[in-house]
Formats: sequence, structure tokens, C-alpha cells
Amino acid sequence: PLTEEIKRKISLFCNVGEDCVIENNNCDILYAVPMMLKEQKMDEVVLRKLGIDAPNQDLSDWEDMLFALRNPKQTVKIAMVGKYVELHDSYISVNEALKHGGIATRSAVDIDWIDSESLEANGVDLDEVFKGVDGILVPGGFGSRGIEGKILACNYARTHNIPYLGICLGMQIAIIEFARNVLGLDGANSAEIDSETRYPVIDFLPEKKNLTDLGGTLRLGKYPCVLNPESKSYELYGADEIWERHRHRYEVNNKFRDALLSHGMIFAGTSPNNHIVEMIEIPEHPWFVACQFHPEFKSRPNKPHPLFRGFVTASYKHLIGE
Repeated sequence: PLTEEIKRKISLFCNVGEDCVIENNNCDILYAVPMMLKEQKMDEVVLRKLGIDAPNQDLSDWEDMLFALRNPKQTVKIAMVGKYVELHDSYISVNEALKHGGIATRSAVDIDWIDSESLEANGVDLDEVFKGVDGILVPGGFGSRGIEGKILACNYARTHNIPYLGICLGMQIAIIEFARNVLGLDGANSAEIDSETRYPVIDFLPEKKNLTDLGGTLRLGKYPCVLNPESKSYELYGADEIWERHRHRYEVNNKFRDALLSHGMIFAGTSPNNHIVEMIEIPEHPWFVACQFHPEFKSRPNKPHPLFRGFVTASYKHLIGE
């Protein structure tokens, strides 16, 4: 912290008003920085300097969010199963979105980083790996490394009634696991992982198969999604149509849609023309939701993304045995 004497000296030698000398101290939580600046009336200085006439601010939702983050009532343990887990910042948006998701139930989120490749070793005891875990999340990614480990994690979540959230590749993993172990399609896979698989449950859309420009095959940016009124996702979003951000090339193969539906899966969201599966759920499971898009990019600390709020809330219920 700066003393008043130092502030006056900085003001003098930098030719700014004393009220324009703003401290940028360390905070216990990143999201506390705006409040720290507000206490020094930085917002008033900026408005005055720019000649902006603005109404009095209402930061009650931000203050409530900070209180929840600083005063959690319990901690839920989420297993993050990926292949870049040694570099936690690889999943920084997901990490933050999980924190946001815990605010509704005053839950701190303890992330258990699990290298998906480690699950593929012989003799791995999954009961020991996932002991005490309240939710399992498989985030996005590319390439074949660690895929089988992610499938094992997804299977464990599905068969042990542990809340599951699959994001992008995590949804494709859920389709592959379900196809293998519920539909009985041995060797089912994504065409990205195994181009020779007999059951390419994840594949290029037919209209994209002959494109040679990889940029032309990438579904990138914001796309609409129509929600199934009978899904958990519809209840969470409270809307018929949503818009979410994508970055992927492969989709659910429509040739297997009927088989997936007839064995207990539902499509929680599809493209407006019903041609592309955007979200899937297993209604008989306490909370098994996966999406082809990246919801973490739209989550905010004072406005948690519905899927992260729902996932952490479901993990909290798992923790307390509901």
C-alpha cells in the first residue's frame, strides 16, 4: 500500500491529480480487483476524465459472488481427465468455469488432475483413482493419445452414477463409450482416431468428406442449438434455443442416431434443422451431460454458465448423498 506522502510525490512528478494515483495491490481472489479499484474511486475518475455520465453502479451481484467464493460451505472434488494435465493453464477457462459453477451452492471446487494416459496402464485400479470424486469432466482436445483412458473414465462415471460433463471431445468420448458398452459395437471409434473402424460413430459430415481445405472442415465460432424440452439442459438454460461457441471437425454420425436413442440416450440439443447432434444426455443417470461446443468460454464469475452450474450442483448432491 502507498502512503499519502508517496501518493503526493507520484502525483507531483507524474503530473496527475492525487486522486488519479491508483494502487494495484495483490488480492486474495482475482475477481476482487474491481472492488479494490472501486474503493479508490477509480471508476469515478475514469468517468470524469472521459466525460461519461453514468448511473450509480449496482455491484451487489459481484459482492455476493465474492462472498460465496471466500466463504464456501463445502468442497466438491472434480476429476479432470485430460492429456495436458501437467500444464494446468491448458484448461484455464474450464478451471475458472468450475469455480463459477460452485457459487450457487457455496461449493469450493478441488480439481483432481488425472492424466488419461495413466489410466491405460495394466493393473490400474479405477476405484482407487476415482475414490472420493464427486464429478468427472472430460474436456476438449485433439489426437489419439490418451483416448482410451478418457473412455475408461467416462465408462466409470456412467456405470457408477457419478456426474459427468463432456466438452467437445468429451462428448465424442461419451458417444464412443456408449456405442461400445451399451450398443455392443466392439471397436466403435471416431474416424479421427481410427479411420478403419467398422463403427465410425464420430465422423465427418457427409457434405464435408470431399473437402481438401482443412479450414473448410472446421466448425468454428458461434452456432445455434435447439434444446429438447425433456432434457436437463433445457431446464438449466431456461430457453428453447441457445448459441454456443464451437471449434471441431467431427460430429456424431447420423447413421447411429436411432441406435443411440433406442438404448437410452437422448439428444438434448441439435442444430435447428436437426441435422447435427449438439448435446446428449442419459436420463436414467443422475447427471450425465455432454456437449459438442465449449461452454467454458461463456461462463462469468457473476453469471456461471448453466452447464457448469448444473454439473457442480450435481456433484454437490453426490457429495452429500442425494
